[in-house]
Amino acid sequence: MSSTSEFALSEAPRQGRKGLLSIAMVLFSFTFFTGTMFAGGKLGMAFGVSDMLWIAFIGNSLLALYAAALALIGSRSGLNTVLMGRFCFGEAGSRLSDFLLGFAELGWYAWGTATVAIVLVKLLDLSQGLTTPLMVLFGFGFCVTALVGYKGLDVLSRISVPLMFILLVVSMVIATRTIGGWQGLAAVLPHESMSVSAAITMVFGTFASGATQATNWTRLARSGRVAVIASVLSFLVGNGLMIVAGAWCAIVYQQADIVEVMMLQGLSFAAVVMLCLNLWTIQGPTIYNVSAAACHLVRSERRRTMTLIAAAVGVVLAIGGMYEMLIPFLILLGSIIPPIGGVIMADYWCRHRGQYPLLAEARLPRYNLIGLGAYAVGAVAAYSSPWIAPLVGIGASAACYLVLLQLSGQRRNQLQETL
Repeated sequence: MSSTSEFALSEAPRQGRKGLLSIAMVLFSFTFFTGTMFAGGKLGMAFGVSDMLWIAFIGNSLLALYAAALALIGSRSGLNTVLMGRFCFGEAGSRLSDFLLGFAELGWYAWGTATVAIVLVKLLDLSQGLTTPLMVLFGFGFCVTALVGYKGLDVLSRISVPLMFILLVVSMVIATRTIGGWQGLAAVLPHESMSVSAAITMVFGTFASGATQATNWTRLARSGRVAVIASVLSFLVGNGLMIVAGAWCAIVYQQADIVEVMMLQGLSFAAVVMLCLNLWTIQGPTIYNVSAAACHLVRSERRRTMTLIAAAVGVVLAIGGMYEMLIPFLILLGSIIPPIGGVIMADYWCRHRGQYPLLAEARLPRYNLIGLGAYAVGAVAAYSSPWIAPLVGIGASAACYLVLLQLSGQRRNQLQETL
C-alpha cells in the first residue's frame, strides 16, 4: 500500500485488504476519545443512571448503524466518503463535503490539542505561559502517526486500546464503590436539565463526523461483512463505553471533567498517561481524515503535505479558544454532517443500484444540483428540528434526493417525448 497517498484520489485495490481485527482496532482507537467522555459527563449531570444508559444505547446504536451503512458502501466500492461525494454532489460540488468533513475533523483536532496542553498545565502545576508552546508541540507531535499512514495507526491502536479499556473499567469500579453500588447510583438526582432529543443528538454528534469519515479505513476491509461488523463493534461498544464511563463517573462525583474525576479518585498519574495516550491515539486518525478531505479538496496526492498544513491550522484554532466550544460544536456537527451520509446512501442504492462505475471512467457533472439541494434541505431540517437532529438530517436529505431524482427523470422523459 502506498504510504504517501494511500489512494487519496482513487479506489483502494482489492489486494492488500485488511481483516476484522486490523480494521476494528483502528476504529476502536478512533472512538476511544477523551472528548466523548466529556460529552458523557454532561449527560451524567442531566440524567439519572437508568435514563442515561437508555439514551447512550439509543444514540450509539443509531450512530453504529449509520457508520455501518457507509462502511458497507466504502468496502464494496473502495472509495472513502469524500470520493463518494463526487457521484452525488458532482466533480466540483463535492468540494462542499470536503470542506464540511475537513472542518469537522479539524475542529476535533484543535479541541484535542488544546485539551492536552491545558490539562497538563493544570495537573503538573506548570506556568500558564507554557500553554501555547505545548499546543504547538502537541499539535505537530500528534500528526506523526498520520504521516506514517494506516500502518502507524494500526500499531498504535493495538497498544493504546487495551490500556484505555483497563483504565476506564478501573475508574468505573472505583466510582461504583464510592457511591455504594447500583442503589447509590440510582439514588442520585440530576442537577442539570437537558431534553432527551438534545441528549441523543449530542451522543450521535460526538462522532457524527467520525462515522461519516470512517470509510477512510473501512474501504480497506476485506469484505463488506468485515466493514459492517467492525463499524458496529467500534461505534456501539467503543463510543458507547466512552459515553457511559464519562456519564457514570459524573453521576458519582458531580463532575463532568473525566480528568478531574480521576484526580479525585487518586489516579492523577494515570490521568496524565490516559490523556496523552488517548489523545495521541485519536489525533492521528483525526488529522488523517482532515488530510484525506484536503487532498480531495485541492485534488492532490500529497497527503503528508496536507497533514502538516492541517496540523498547523489545528494549532491556530487551538490557540484561538477551541477548548471552550465542545458542546455547541457537537450539536452543530449533529446537524450538518449526517445529511451528507443520507445523500450518499440514497445516491448509491437508488441511482447507482449498489454499484459505482470506476471513478476514472465516470462521466460526472461539475455540480449535481439534486444532491446539493437535497443536502441543503437535510441540513436545514436537522438544524431547526426539535427532534433527533441527525436522524432528521439523514432522513430528510435521502427523501429529498429521491424525490428530486424522480422528478428529474420525469422531466427528461417529457423532453424526449417532445423531441
